[in-house]
Amino acid sequence: MFDNIEWEISKNLIEYDFAISKMEKRVLEIKKKSAKELVWLLEHKSIYTAGTSAKKEDLKNDEVEVRFTGRGGQWTWHGPGQRVVYLMLNLKHRKQDVKAYVNALEELIIMTLRDFSIKGKRIENKPGVWVKNKNNNVEKIAAIGIRVKKWVAFHGFSLNLNVNKEDYSGIIPCGIQDKGIANISDFLDLKLTADINDVIISEFKKIFPDMS
Repeated sequence: MFDNIEWEISKNLIEYDFAISKMEKRVLEIKKKSAKELVWLLEHKSIYTAGTSAKKEDLKNDEVEVRFTGRGGQWTWHGPGQRVVYLMLNLKHRKQDVKAYVNALEELIIMTLRDFSIKGKRIENKPGVWVKNKNNNVEKIAAIGIRVKKWVAFHGFSLNLNVNKEDYSGIIPCGIQDKGIANISDFLDLKLTADINDVIISEFKKIFPDMS
């Protein structure tokens, strides 16, 4: 089942433009059946990105570096302390259902968090994964934004490990003003998450066969 997937983990911070170029190139190759699917785990240099639903007024600081991208969703931030997972997958090999694919990504994040004894949950009409902080307030710990071309999906999700939450101050993340941002480090010592890349890959392998 997974022989056609390449797994890549980048240790250095990756420029956003380079990542987009690499993804788009791989998507074309997957369409032509000249390359394997790719799951790429990385961290970006600090940048704000706008999805197709982003509103101009949600960019609060127009002096920051931004990119307008073709993924779904609104404004978000990427940078150090955040694990980004880009998935270049041919949904024709699974289930040709974008909603089911997003649901599977949410489940992948929820199960990854569960492995670290953190309870993640969905909120209706608010994509991504959410947690309750120590004050019982709901905060966002993971964002999802995808694009699908002729049933080849790319982009993916971001999971906050230990971000500087002030880095989100230049935008209204995902257009939501009444909820905060959470880190895995809010719940446990990050030393306990040293194997998080392995956990994400392991949970991916458990969840995606269910879409076959």
